[in-house]
Amino acid sequence: MSNLEPFSLEDGTLLIKLARENIEYFLKHNRKIAVADAIKKKFSDKYGAFVTLNIYNMSGNPLRGCIGYIEPTYPLYDVVHRVSISSAIEDPRFPSVTLQEMDNIVIELSILTPPELIKIDSPDDYINHIVIGRDGLIAEKGWRRGLLLPQVPVDHGRNWDVDTFLSHTCMKAGLHADAWKDVTTKIYAFKAILFEEKEPRGEVVRKYITPQ
Repeated sequence: MSNLEPFSLEDGTLLIKLARENIEYFLKHNRKIAVADAIKKKFSDKYGAFVTLNIYNMSGNPLRGCIGYIEPTYPLYDVVHRVSISSAIEDPRFPSVTLQEMDNIVIELSILTPPELIKIDSPDDYINHIVIGRDGLIAEKGWRRGLLLPQVPVDHGRNWDVDTFLSHTCMKAGLHADAWKDVTTKIYAFKAILFEEKEPRGEVVRKYITPQ
């Protein structure tokens, strides 16, 4: 994760502040906020990133929305500006978030390294290349592509092993659960630095995952 080390807790706080203010302004006025020049300058490098909205203190899976860009196509400030709104109103799994709901939502930001194809001789080799809690995965076959972030197999009481993580990533791509055993299915890995609010509009912390 060396290329992610420059991101400090202050950086994460600024980016999550941008995401929250952008969402709440959009829900009030139906347009995005203007991004300050200082933020544009500070976060001008290109990264993939995801904004995740979680319901605060909810038992089970608290997910309320999650959208992002996998590839480092846009400046980081632009990605956060775009996907913060998308996570609130465009995640097809959920209805649009309301302004009132934002009082009970915590925001999580995942900044990604570029995905790298896992090169294997046999699908049995994946267990030697994938570390739960360190790696996020992308499954790709034909035009189907699905991603799960590194925190997914360990968050909210999950305790997935590598096979389970591969299966869920394939299903996210709309593939059969065992599609990762097909040599024509490509599996990519990436890493992430994670920041999250401890409570709605509260302190932002660096989120650490202990690799298994």
